[in-house]
Amino acid sequence: MDGLNTGYAALLLEQYLENPAAVPPEWRALFEAAPPELLATQPGLAKLLQRGNGHLAAVAPPAPAEPDAELLAGVAAATSLVKAFRTHGHLAARLDPLGSEPPGDPALEPERLGLTTELMARIPARILGLHTAGATLADALPHLRETYCGTIAYELEHISDHEERVWLRQAIESGRYRQPLSNEERTALLARLSRVEGMEQYLRRSFLGQKQFSIEGLDVMVPMLDEAIDLAADGGAHEVVIGMAHRGRLNVLAHVVGRPYEVILREFEGERTIEAVVASDEGGTGDVKYHLGATGTRTARAGEITVTLAANPSHLEAVDPVVEGRARAEQTDRSTRDGYHDPAVALPILIHGDASFTGQGEVAETLNLEGLIGYSTGGTLHLIANNQVGFTTDPEDGRSTRYSSDLAKGFDIPIVHVNADDPEAAIDAIRLALAYRWRFGHDIVVDLVGYRRYGHNEQDEPAYTQPLLAAAIAEHPTVREQFAARLVREGAVGEEAVEEMNAEVTAELKAAHERLKQSFGMEAPAKEQPLPRAGGAPVTTAVDAGRLRSLNEQLLRVPDWFKPHPKLMKQLERRRETVEEGGIDWGQAEALAFASLLVEGIPIRITGQDTERGTFAHRHAVLHDVHTGATFTPMQHLDDAAASFEIFNSPLSEYACVGFEYGYSAAAPEALVLWEAQFGDFVNGAQIVVDQFISAGLSKWGETSRLTLLLPHGYEGNGPEHSSARLERFLQLAAQENIRIANCSTSAQYFHLVRRQALDPVARPLVVMTPKGLLRLKQAASTIDDLAHGQFQPLLDDAGADRARTTRLVLCSGKVYYDIAGHERRAEAETVAVARLEQLYPFPVEQTKVLLHAYPNLQELVWVQEEPQNMGPFRAIRHRLEEAKPEGVPLRYVGRPWRASPSEGYPTAHLREQDRIVRTALGL
Repeated sequence: MDGLNTGYAALLLEQYLENPAAVPPEWRALFEAAPPELLATQPGLAKLLQRGNGHLAAVAPPAPAEPDAELLAGVAAATSLVKAFRTHGHLAARLDPLGSEPPGDPALEPERLGLTTELMARIPARILGLHTAGATLADALPHLRETYCGTIAYELEHISDHEERVWLRQAIESGRYRQPLSNEERTALLARLSRVEGMEQYLRRSFLGQKQFSIEGLDVMVPMLDEAIDLAADGGAHEVVIGMAHRGRLNVLAHVVGRPYEVILREFEGERTIEAVVASDEGGTGDVKYHLGATGTRTARAGEITVTLAANPSHLEAVDPVVEGRARAEQTDRSTRDGYHDPAVALPILIHGDASFTGQGEVAETLNLEGLIGYSTGGTLHLIANNQVGFTTDPEDGRSTRYSSDLAKGFDIPIVHVNADDPEAAIDAIRLALAYRWRFGHDIVVDLVGYRRYGHNEQDEPAYTQPLLAAAIAEHPTVREQFAARLVREGAVGEEAVEEMNAEVTAELKAAHERLKQSFGMEAPAKEQPLPRAGGAPVTTAVDAGRLRSLNEQLLRVPDWFKPHPKLMKQLERRRETVEEGGIDWGQAEALAFASLLVEGIPIRITGQDTERGTFAHRHAVLHDVHTGATFTPMQHLDDAAASFEIFNSPLSEYACVGFEYGYSAAAPEALVLWEAQFGDFVNGAQIVVDQFISAGLSKWGETSRLTLLLPHGYEGNGPEHSSARLERFLQLAAQENIRIANCSTSAQYFHLVRRQALDPVARPLVVMTPKGLLRLKQAASTIDDLAHGQFQPLLDDAGADRARTTRLVLCSGKVYYDIAGHERRAEAETVAVARLEQLYPFPVEQTKVLLHAYPNLQELVWVQEEPQNMGPFRAIRHRLEEAKPEGVPLRYVGRPWRASPSEGYPTAHLREQDRIVRTALGL
């Protein structure tokens, strides 16, 4: 009636006064009734009737109605009450299975807001935006309280996206995902809980004192995973990838992944007799039983689905990004240049500990990947296995927040809390979580609040540190016992059926155990199988010159509509000249290596810190339009590309990002996956991934990959941090040909190394000490002939040396070679030859021996490095050099002395020390 509608209403009123039948019936009724309440709220109509346009002189204006102040105040209070339930209802929820009283919140009490039962009965529920049953607030309040303050509770009002908040409110308050289970479903749920509990009890009785990290107190986690897998399959998923620490892991292996009882029992028997683990490939692993991974196939409602439980070390949350990477690899079609990503193909599930979710920084780093285009997996189901204690540390000593899940709020992630003693509510929580994931493609957290029936492990006595908690748990019936009693009470199942469920799982375990015991000694002990050698058959890495020229030209093409920076394009177009005249630098050699692999059908994924451009502006794989900001990646538009090329700048994180790429590479063995650090020392932030996965995964779990780490390394006066990639740490971890380590000195060497890494049938991680100053150094550049012929050389001799005259052989690696070879007084050292060690591990034993014996008059072998003597390669390869050198020829070290810090902090001090090293090496 007001504003723009006033003119229209006035016209209709004028027509009505002249002829009442001329206006629509609803308007006629309005004009004839004009109730005071309407006039009070629609001043426009009142003014029209007052004014009457000269036709209503006889009509007296109605007296303005007094507003119902009590009702208006009640509506305002009701709005606050509804908001309080949605925002703080969890504070009054019955979430603790041990029965601790929830803290509550005064805002949840209608009396404090002046809301009486009579007043609430006058307030329509619909005007409050409620989706629960009930016509008035009085009718809806019990449903609202049960929805937000029952055995399941929600935190969603922190979410910044309006659509997500509204969807969640509707889904939660309507009870859309809280449909009661049928008697048949509840009976099946009881049988599942019986199996979970029965396995834990059998293991504890049979292997008293052995660690099993029992799931008891969180038993319902297994049915929750069952439901998640079924829902994932319903949504079209082919695989579910699970990451978890040790709590409940054996139960998940048996009942979710489907690992036979015999296999798990064999691991326990292996602690008592060596016969148990040498008689089968299933045993004798290089890690404890509660770290092992496994893959199985399940029959879900929608068909078969693969379930993978990723191997995990004792670093509780270290597996988180690994799972995300594995899921992303499964979701990506790498068989075409587009690299289509479909999140529906795989569902990642991460099971966290309550203490570690808050305490381990890896969790925050992983959560941060959720919305990034290069890392998103379309939403992860996070399940917190909440014991309400961390080892022996109480929550108040382990976090500064009320809930262990509070960290997720900072990432706009909804949180569902559920009491682990309410199995049906736990299933409902998963249904809501997966529906949200399918709808919005975002992460969601389910906080399963339970307890730990025994200590951190079965050798602990929890009463020493949490006596009250331990006493309460000892008197508390298990979730199976409670649920069984309830179903018996309701007549859904008989007591005999309950006993049969318990007896069935015990009988199965006992039979499996007997079969295992009978197998002891029946098979000859298997000999230890050596790990496959890292250097397999020779790989052809040379590429026809004609193809390289064609690829080079294609990499310089941009669409007509795309306008890259003219200065940059001028630099890139010089690559046409270098292909013909020589001078192919590092960036161009890498681009040609990548392009040649793509046309051969090898997928490539490269990520890292500023990787699209490259820290030192050498790559420029992604071009930017100077007018629109649009991007174009020439590598993704090659004419004959038969595989995908993914390149993404990563967040400024190492732990999660390297873990992600490890997981991706492990799940995509045919792909070349690379991670590049901004500076080499940044990999320090991912040391746990390097130690536990990259270097030890093959030995512990039989798991390896082609993950390639590009770590800028070299002493150029940039201070202690940006000089060293800590080469010595990787060499310390190198054994049994588990990894490859290289320090190339020419672009052609790098070209062949990259291609070998992608094409070698034996996959191993590769660590490359990449250069900085050498990226554009003319002497380190190569010709097209270098790329079109030959292969990677682990050792490069001094091509200009007179072997007969040489009495001193200097052996070095990487950038320091050019400091020596290019020194102003190099010509004076006529009897000195300088060779380069390009592959540091596996050490080229035979090639080194041949090289050293090729100098007949050698009197001295000198190892030169920029790093201090307690760092760098020397201490790791010294024994190899001693073995390879001719008898009687001494081995000397030249480099920085032992130091606590890698290098000098001042450029002038660096130059002085560098000059000293080179002069000493040359004997000047």
